Amino acid sequence: EIQGGVLYVEAYTTGTPYKSYTVTKDGYTTFSDSIDGVPGKGETFDLYATLNPAQPTQAPVIGGDIGWYTVHSNVDGATVMFDNTYQGVITNGILSVQVYTTGTPYSTYTVTKEGYLPFTSPVTGYPAKGQTVDLYATLNPAPTPVPTKSPFSLGIVVLSIAAAGFLLVSRRS
Repeated sequence: EIQGGVLYVEAYTTGTPYKSYTVTKDGYTTFSDSIDGVPGKGETFDLYATLNPAQPTQAPVIGGDIGWYTVHSNVDGATVMFDNTYQGVITNGILSVQVYTTGTPYSTYTVTKEGYLPFTSPVTGYPAKGQTVDLYATLNPAPTPVPTKSPFSLGIVVLSIAAAGFLLVSRRS
């Protein structure tokens, strides 16, 4: 065992000589080198090793088996989101979304288009390898605000103000 950065290894002059050495440590690159020569009786050979930190390994890419969601909607051009992540646009009534079966499952889907009320629903099924789960979204037109009319016409309001002014003037006289 290495202690204080030093390891002592006895070598017998009558034994088979070592030809190489290797130093390893978790998180570091392995160091190997050759040993040139053999120490004589009572001699010491110093061998040096420099360990460098290993490059961090890349996180594994999500992958694995593939499944599909097919989102059906009555409005072409509607935007589809899974858990607030954009997935695409409805074309010819559908949008197919590829997913990894080993990935984190989605919990909700939302379909929106200007002029329509948004549709949000839970994702209740998860595709297995090679399977497709159908999701349906019916968009309803957003209500159009109708301007409200005053129950009094402009003419009546003007006449009322004029009459009030006339009464005010005639009382002072």
